[in-house]
Amino acid sequence: MHGWLRQAAGGLPRQFWFLWTGTLINRLGSFVVLFLSIYLTGERHLTQSQAGLVLGLYGVGGAIGTMTGGVLADRWGRRPTMLTAQFGAAALMLALGFAQSYPQILVVTALLGLFGEGVRPAFSAMMVDVVPEADRVRAYSLNYWAINLGFALAAIAAGFAAQADYLLLFVVDAATTLLTATITLIFLAETRPAHRPAGDGTPAPRGGMLTALGDRVFLVYLLINLLSVLVLLQHASTLPIAMLADGFSAATYGWVIAVNGLLIVFGQLFVPRLIDGRRSDRVLAVGALIIGAGFGLVAVAHAAWMYALTVVIWTLGEMLQSPSNAATVAALSPPALRGRYQGLSSLSWSIGTALAPILGGLVLQGFGSAALWLGCFVLCALAAAGHLLAGPARERRAALRRTQELAGLADTPAATGGPAPAASPTALPPAAADGDPDPALAATTVDAGNHAAPFPVARQRAAAADAAPTGSGADMRAPVADGR
Repeated sequence: MHGWLRQAAGGLPRQFWFLWTGTLINRLGSFVVLFLSIYLTGERHLTQSQAGLVLGLYGVGGAIGTMTGGVLADRWGRRPTMLTAQFGAAALMLALGFAQSYPQILVVTALLGLFGEGVRPAFSAMMVDVVPEADRVRAYSLNYWAINLGFALAAIAAGFAAQADYLLLFVVDAATTLLTATITLIFLAETRPAHRPAGDGTPAPRGGMLTALGDRVFLVYLLINLLSVLVLLQHASTLPIAMLADGFSAATYGWVIAVNGLLIVFGQLFVPRLIDGRRSDRVLAVGALIIGAGFGLVAVAHAAWMYALTVVIWTLGEMLQSPSNAATVAALSPPALRGRYQGLSSLSWSIGTALAPILGGLVLQGFGSAALWLGCFVLCALAAAGHLLAGPARERRAALRRTQELAGLADTPAATGGPAPAASPTALPPAAADGDPDPALAATTVDAGNHAAPFPVARQRAAAADAAPTGSGADMRAPVADGR
């Protein structure tokens, strides 16, 4: 047991564990989004379509927040971006709890999405900064484990809190967000990569959002992943509505959805060993099919245990997909653009957050429950096929980035204080191995200052060790976002 625990959690930098702690605390209080559809239709007496619009506006705000947060994480820094987003989200969470009219709810929810989701790119970029590539799947699994430990406990507690007083949901959520912001302020150190000047002493050219948007391999991956996201996010929008229509209470939904978190808590730490050495496109395809099967079976679920069984099935697919998704994004992201790439990745979730409740609500109201859940299976089947078709191009792109790592074409993160490596005199061509031009790599052909790839694993380990602060920890800080 000790050997397995050491293999699962040992050797990771100290800053990662502060990130992990911030994730756990935040998720322990993540009540509001989970129960928002029930709150809006039950407490505020909105229609299903009105509730769907509110949840959709949260997604719209989140889409703007993730893009803005990604740019700020690269330009301003990971830490100040997280602090702004966290303190703003805490204040807006309370404001939403006291909002009475429908227009007030719409506006505050959109702003909450902006600040609440704006922290994700900076958090994800910081985790990639401090964790060596060889340890990332393991680190993502541990962070995902913390997310779902908090999620499982929050789902149960929120069900009882909602029965006592819905305002309690907003107060607790705001308090935990404020606590994680305080941890960020005190315990996490900045990790944004330093930008080394070019050979003539002028600042090296830096890519922008257009560079990331021009990366076709990455964008195709995000579009495929969006199909699974649209299905997964039905668990917080149409699934509770379907259960209420079957006569179940909010507390019953809380227990059923808690199965998701509990299963992940007990099984996620074994996933890295299960998928180790397997091609990520195949893992993602299998995960998508299992997710689709789980949601598809909701069409025939009419008892609490049947709903719980469907949650078990799609959770198994989610457990396969989550660490593989995070590792894929990290493998395709140039260090200087990590915030932007992570922002685009989070954007796919924000778009899903906006579209899933709207589309799900329209299908549920217009065509019925069976059409909705069978449609979820079809979307996941399309996602599985897309992963298999696009997977080889992603593998070649990731291999090219790893080759650049070994060539030393990256800078040292500012948090390490180490010297920047010298530019390679024999730069790789700016085209990906699949023949498609790669704008994210083209600018690094002459100079390595654009951070086209993470630095080699050996230097990553040393940098992570240097970045792990010692002493009282007063110069460190911790974030509060996740990959859901």
